[in-house]
Amino acid sequence: MLAVERHWNRITPVSLALLPLSLLFCLLVLLRRIAYRLELLHSARLARPVIVVGNITVGGTGKTPLTIWLASFLREQGYRPGIVTRGYRGKSDSWPIAVTASTSPDIAGDEAVLLARRTRCPVLAGPDRVESCRHLIGLGCDVIISDDGLQHYRLRRDIEIAVIDGVRRLGNGLCLPGGPLREPASRLQSVDLAIINGSPEPDEIGMSLGIGIFYSLPDPKQEISLSDLKKGRVHAVAGIGHPERFFTTLRNLGLDIVPHAFPDHHAFRDTDLPADGLPVILTEKDAVKCETFAKPNHWVVAVNAEPAPEFGKLILQLLKEKKCG
Repeated sequence: MLAVERHWNRITPVSLALLPLSLLFCLLVLLRRIAYRLELLHSARLARPVIVVGNITVGGTGKTPLTIWLASFLREQGYRPGIVTRGYRGKSDSWPIAVTASTSPDIAGDEAVLLARRTRCPVLAGPDRVESCRHLIGLGCDVIISDDGLQHYRLRRDIEIAVIDGVRRLGNGLCLPGGPLREPASRLQSVDLAIINGSPEPDEIGMSLGIGIFYSLPDPKQEISLSDLKKGRVHAVAGIGHPERFFTTLRNLGLDIVPHAFPDHHAFRDTDLPADGLPVILTEKDAVKCETFAKPNHWVVAVNAEPAPEFGKLILQLLKEKKCG
């Protein structure tokens, strides 16, 4: 984690010292967006509706769990959704790559593999999202979900969803590097839906992350009960955008955890995991990278997005209004 991130939640002498760079970053971001709006930079509109799930802050806000929920919801409504993702840190020799449950995260990236496993929808990973979308349309997908693509303006979108961390919100309100914002806070005024992950205000659409089952990493068919995990201390390992949220969730379940935080998308090795025999709990995104050295005391916790009931209705309404469905 960058040392400067400690100054992103409030205005400090460090964030003030970085203010000129933050203003320059903000200006460049605005100019880039205007260039796409004026068609000075080319953007592609596709023959099928595109829903973008993203955020304007650095770090995890719950985008991937919401993408998983959205894919399942749309499929229940009769759609044939497909998902595009960047394939961050994937080392494929060619892009885009079709991702399946058995694809190596070293090739396609951890989030892409997790999306393929949890949604059972077609998933295409690659830096060129437009090309990936066209491949999915060729496969028969009638709606495309772009995971973490809010700033990927080359791909035109029909619906924009911004996910906001309900605790950290927008931090100190400054753009990078003085603050956590990828775009100015005013960008939220132009999205179709903003959803707050935890602690929403009365006039906001909220969501929560619910804990599902705890299953064995070497044998996913084997489960362990929460009461068994409460019998002693456990290690909690997270290499995600905001590890503390994961640790807090486990503590709220009554677990006595020893937290181990790693950078987002960390390339785990067997030596990174505690070896004292206590249970080790991993996030699903991290677990896909630890399967080759999994041990019987390694457990994975399934996390499910639980948006407010009106969220799904609003998605269907937007698809109808924009003549996408």
